[in-house]
Amino acid sequence: MITSLLLYCALGAVAGLLAGLLGIGGGAVVVPMLVFSFQWLNISPDVAMHMAVGTSLGSIMFTAISSAMAHHRHGGVDWHVFRCIAVGILIGTYSGSFIAARIPGRYLQMFFVVFLYYVATNMLLNKKPSASRTLPGLAGMTGAGMVIGAVSSLVGIGGGTLSVPFLVWHNVDMRRAVGTSAAIGFPIAFAGCLGFITNGWNTPGLPEYALGFVYLPALAGIVAVSMLTAPIGAGIAHKLPIPKLKKFFACFLYVIATKMLLDVL
Repeated sequence: MITSLLLYCALGAVAGLLAGLLGIGGGAVVVPMLVFSFQWLNISPDVAMHMAVGTSLGSIMFTAISSAMAHHRHGGVDWHVFRCIAVGILIGTYSGSFIAARIPGRYLQMFFVVFLYYVATNMLLNKKPSASRTLPGLAGMTGAGMVIGAVSSLVGIGGGTLSVPFLVWHNVDMRRAVGTSAAIGFPIAFAGCLGFITNGWNTPGLPEYALGFVYLPALAGIVAVSMLTAPIGAGIAHKLPIPKLKKFFACFLYVIATKMLLDVL
């Protein structure tokens, strides 16, 4: 148990830094690492992926608060955008959790692998959407929020890989898009975590200390450290260029995605 808690604390440190630095919420690392740790603990593969996603979303609730406040102090959060998109985010994420809970773990993991390859490729190529239009009205923002939330609930992320390009495409400054994405991560994580707790309740094969599809020991370890490192990442994001770091991280994601793919084939 001590070894597991140390692993979860290390995951939290990485998740917090990534949330603040890259605006991706850390789930891209937390989910696969949780899957690997659950395999090591001999947790049933039927629930391991669902628990990894649910636990990741639970941890992002805390990381998002810490990261968003850090970006807010730098003037990097557009709270008007946050208010316009939040309702759609809540609806999309909570609804998506019901879909995710009914997908067999093997296929949910394969969907996550495809998503990781997509994220890594975008980072490696440093593809940025051209700012070609203004933000839509409330209806358009709600619709966008529902899509971002639904996908986030399937892969256990804070939505930054979708919300940052969406905001940049609509003429929001990159640093402000990252900060706003960090704030958007909270309603995504809250609705998703609630959905995974609800849908995982009394599911056969869950280990001790699981609250639905949220594994409390892992959540505690990740949260304890991630809230300390998220402000550090946010501070670095406002001071240093990070293209080289993104390329290194992209290669790391390719390795993780390939390992997860081999596990399910």
